[in-house]
Amino acid sequence: MARYTGPKGRVNRRLQTLIYETSGASKALEKRGNQPPGMHMKFRRPSNYGMALMEKQKIKHYYGLGERQLRRYFEKATRQKGNTGENLLLLCEQRLDNVIRRIGMAKTRSQARQGVAHGHFRVNGIKTDRPSYLLRAGDVISVRPRQNILKMYQGIREMGVEGEGCEWVTFDSESMSATVQGKPSGSDISLPVDANTVVEFLSR
Repeated sequence: MARYTGPKGRVNRRLQTLIYETSGASKALEKRGNQPPGMHMKFRRPSNYGMALMEKQKIKHYYGLGERQLRRYFEKATRQKGNTGENLLLLCEQRLDNVIRRIGMAKTRSQARQGVAHGHFRVNGIKTDRPSYLLRAGDVISVRPRQNILKMYQGIREMGVEGEGCEWVTFDSESMSATVQGKPSGSDISLPVDANTVVEFLSR
């Protein structure tokens, strides 16, 4: 799932949510969002199991998670105080690739994951090539100081990428760096999903 390379428009239409943000995938949802992928297919009322499975797939596709990684986040969320479903999503929001997308340093989360994997970003001055790195308060994200890499990300910022914004992270356009001010809250979750249904599904 973390390396999904199939038709992204089909995923958007099947899950009825803008999961993948590429232009083709978003247009597919706009034009034929009321029709599932496949010839002569119609949406049917799913069972409770089907609904829970769809909600889980939303999280996996949106944040680029594999099944084992999602299970690890779930186990960590259950050990934390508060609502387990919200804790699960907040862990996903703290991922390095997600924050890079939300501050407008990448057009899509897939592009953010690729940039991190290629070593384009540093956390606290140390090269970090794990998109799943969980950020903490005080962490500073910076672009690798190479002219071509800096120019590329400056170009993305100047294009005015439509990002959701990230109130718990501040961005300095002069130094091309972002500082984590604290932890995200429930209002910072960017994916519309019924996390409690996913928790019940994973608890089976």
